[in-house]
Amino acid sequence: MRSRYSAFVRGDPAYLQASWHASTRPAELAPDEAGLKWLGLKVRQHLSQDAEHATVEFVARSKLGGRAHRLHEISRFVREDGVWYYLDGELK
Repeated sequence: MRSRYSAFVRGDPAYLQASWHASTRPAELAPDEAGLKWLGLKVRQHLSQDAEHATVEFVARSKLGGRAHRLHEISRFVREDGVWYYLDGELK
């Protein structure tokens, strides 16, 4: 989760695509809005369902046009061949 947040901060769509599971990966990612600043990530909870499946609840803070925003999500991850991939998420 932290590496994907860092990719958003750096504006690295190639990493985001590579870390997204092929079954749910979009064909392309829209760039962040001009002026968007990521301010921080707080991982609230990490739960392992089994050796290959986990969820991460997080809050990511950002600012755009002088207004603060929060992205609160429970993300699902799956591990294949020893690599964790983002599967999908539910906004809270």
